[in-house]
Order: sequence, then C-alpha cells, then structure tokens
Amino acid sequence: MPVNPYLTFQGNCREAAMYYAKVFETSPPQIMTFGDTPPHPDFTLPEEAGPLVMHTNIQVCGTMLMFSDAFPGTPFVAGNNVSLALVHTNMDEIKTYFERLKEEGTVRMELQETFWSKCYGSVVDKFGMEWQFNYQSDECEV
Repeated sequence: MPVNPYLTFQGNCREAAMYYAKVFETSPPQIMTFGDTPPHPDFTLPEEAGPLVMHTNIQVCGTMLMFSDAFPGTPFVAGNNVSLALVHTNMDEIKTYFERLKEEGTVRMELQETFWSKCYGSVVDKFGMEWQFNYQSDECEV
C-alpha cells in the first residue's frame, strides 16, 4: 500500500482541490464537508466547521493526493501543513506501525473505529511528522 501526502488548508481546501484537478487534468473531486458527517451525541459541530472540507482527493500521476481544511481552532502553519496518510488493508500492520511511531511521539487520535473506517488514528512521531493511519477493506475505497 502506498503512503499518500495529506495536505491541510485554512478554509480554502475546496478551491485548492479544484485548482489542482484542473492543473493535472483530473476529474473534479468528490468533497465531504464536516457538515456532511453523521451527528455525534458527545460533540456539537461548530457552525463555522460545517462548510469546511473534511476530506477529498485526486490522483496525480499515479499518486493519490488527499486534502482537508484545518478544523476550527486547530493550529495551522503554512508550510507545515502536510502529513503522511497510510491507507492499508492489514489491520495488524496498522496497529504495529502506530505503536512504534507513538513511542516518543504524540498521539493526536488513538486508533479507533470511525464512521468511515474500522480503524483510524493519527500520531506525530518523535521527529514532528504526522502520520494518519486508515484501514481500508478490500470492498471499499477511501
């Protein structure tokens, strides 16, 4: 499975994704906003988050580029807005890699089931690189 660059934007992700799709002559991306997500009883979505892009992607020369807007209140530093997304079909390997990277690192989100994946988590390793882990079954795409 490839490791994909994940680019984060400060409110202009939709514009950026459409721009890159045009530049690289790909199909316009499908976009999921934070407002499209199922409601969670323990978390009220801030109004300003609703129209922001939670996830989209395009293929560029065989590489999947993934995009999102920063969630309101999340620190954003232009130039440091790239993470690495490992989308994998082997849950055991995801858990192994996650555990290794969290040693001396900082967990942003423990591995857990989400509405889009049976296993998703995020960790910043000891060198400051953010890694996103996402389980993908053989039946579905990210």
